[in-house]
Amino acid sequence: MTVGRYAPSPSGRMHLGNLCCCLLAWLSAKSKGGRVLLRIEDLDAARCPRRFAGLLEQDLAWLGLSADEGGSRGGAHAPYYQSERSEIYRHFYDILAAKGLLYPCFCSRSQLHAASAPHRSDGQVVYPGTCRGLTAAQIAEKSRQRAPAWRVRVPDEDIAFTDGHLGFARENLARDCGDFYVRRADGVFAYQLAVVVDDALMGVTEVVRGADLLSSTPRQLWLYRTLGLPAPQFYHLPLLLAPDGRRLSKRDGDVSLERLQARYTPQEVVGRLAFVCGLQNTPTPRAPEDLIDGFCWDKVPQTDICLPEGLF
Repeated sequence: MTVGRYAPSPSGRMHLGNLCCCLLAWLSAKSKGGRVLLRIEDLDAARCPRRFAGLLEQDLAWLGLSADEGGSRGGAHAPYYQSERSEIYRHFYDILAAKGLLYPCFCSRSQLHAASAPHRSDGQVVYPGTCRGLTAAQIAEKSRQRAPAWRVRVPDEDIAFTDGHLGFARENLARDCGDFYVRRADGVFAYQLAVVVDDALMGVTEVVRGADLLSSTPRQLWLYRTLGLPAPQFYHLPLLLAPDGRRLSKRDGDVSLERLQARYTPQEVVGRLAFVCGLQNTPTPRAPEDLIDGFCWDKVPQTDICLPEGLF
């Protein structure tokens, strides 16, 4: 059976881009007769208070996108809050350590951006391996000054895959990604490790998420293989942009669901989202279940979607 998921980070009220992703994830799974689970990605518990997770569930229920399991509802794969799964992540972190793949990194973000490290086309720094060859004595000396984060050594290898929506993609881990974090200096396990472990152990078979996470897929596929875990099918959807071309942001309050609820019915919000995603020709109000039979990824644009002025 197809098992989809939404895995939001509850750092604030959801905006239209988050809602679009939830709607397409729900429709993709349901159109295959599948189920959807809700996982709360609150690794940074201080930035993601539990009250926002509760509001998130209320918002999804208001839209008619309630999950079949997860969140406060619970289920066979509990806990569904990443802040409660540290011991699970530790087990797989230890597997990487036993393979000799981990090393401490003392570089700060500012140091990396100030250095002449290579950058990706999206501006992200490709880690140059500064701390990869430190001796035991150097590690001991640096540890007296600051706690290290931990990186995983990646091979000089091309990882290729076919995205369910955007098609073929390839990335060289060493050249295009570099060794990446699996644990922060404060002890919190990093997103790349946590999401791989969670999707595998929760039985997720398809992942629908924004195209801004496409570059994470090769390193995650490598982690699935290295840890002996089954990988899902990925579907990356275009980003929703504000009418002026900006990326939508929780921080900027771009059409938050709180504002939408004051102006529209749930069916009006869903109908407008379905319209901009190519699932219907007009912004006619629709309940999510009305869109299941006609759902097809071929209808969804492959490039970023600029919201029409005045639609929301």
